[in-house]
Order: sequence, then structure tokens, then C-alpha cells
Amino acid sequence: MATNTTDSRTLIMDAAQELILQHGFAGTSIDAILERVGLTKGAFFHHFRSKSDLAHALIERFAEADEALLEGLLKRAERLSRDPLQQVLILVGLLEEMADELTEPYPGCLFASFCYETQLFDDEVHEVIREAFALWRKRLGEKLRQVLEVRTARLPADPDALADMLTVVVEGVYVLSKSMKDPKLVATQLRQYRNYLELLFGEG
Repeated sequence: MATNTTDSRTLIMDAAQELILQHGFAGTSIDAILERVGLTKGAFFHHFRSKSDLAHALIERFAEADEALLEGLLKRAERLSRDPLQQVLILVGLLEEMADELTEPYPGCLFASFCYETQLFDDEVHEVIREAFALWRKRLGEKLRQVLEVRTARLPADPDALADMLTVVVEGVYVLSKSMKDPKLVATQLRQYRNYLELLFGEG
């Protein structure tokens, strides 16, 4: 049971995100969320004007956490190496390390879940998702441009496309992992992406 208004808002959002990843946004009712956390509708409408308002809060929180993860990984990679290729490889390796700790299939990505039900959300929600993906493209693309300035790729390489490839791998493997009920597939696919970069740029 929530002890204060801040806790109740967080409880509602946490429960909603978990249920949406399991059942989709359309399949998650306000009643189901409140049943999960043991709160009343009054508590829900104290924090959110509507289910749509909840969706906005959820996607904004998810995007903030996603950005914090990206920037944290980049800073760590930059501390560990001055070479841009090594920085990208370290970043992917850190993601792989995190994925290696999974004992259950990753529950999924709220960005992907909302995109699957695109017609249910307004332009503001879709803009948050677009900006989140664009940030990964921008930040990794910058590193990969630096790599291409000092290294010759063995095949034609577009830095933005290579950056997007990580997003594609991660989003796709969440679906595969859940379908195959195999949590280790996430780390495996990240490792394959890292191997591809090493082969492409002649590393090792």
C-alpha cells in the first residue's frame, strides 16, 4: 500500500508499465493497474487526468531513463579508452554484460510496445519515441564518424545506419528472446553486433 502521494504515483506507473509490456496498452485497464497496486480510482485521478495522460508520463519517464543509460555508458567507455572504435565496442560490451545477467526473457521495451499500437497515441508520444531513437543514432553516429576518419571499413559503411543497427538488434532480440523463452539471446545478439564492427573495421 502506498504511504504518500509520490509513492502512489510511482506505484501506479510501475504497475502500468509492467502490465503494458505483458498485455499491451489497449489490454491494460485502469482497473487492472489499480488492482495490482491496491489503490482507488481516486488515487489514480489524483495523479493522472486520463489513461492517455498516464501514457505520456510513462513514455517520458522511459525516455529519460533510456537517455541516462546511453550517456552513462558513453562516459564509462570514454574513460576506458580514447579510441572511438574501442569506445563503441566497450559500450556494446557493457550492454552485453548487462544482458548476460538476465535469468528471464527481458520484459520488453515501452517504445516498441507503444509503436505496436501506434493508433492509440498522439503525436507527442510518438515524438518522444522518435527523439529517443534519434539520440542513439546521433551519439553513436558521432563516434562512428570519428572511426571512419581514421580507419577504412572493409565494406561500405554509413555511420548513422551502423548506429541504427544497434537499436534494431536490441529491439528485435527482445521479441525473439520472449518468443523463444531464452534470456541469453539478448547477450548473444549484442555479441554478434560487436563482432560485426570488429570485422568491418579490421579490429583484432
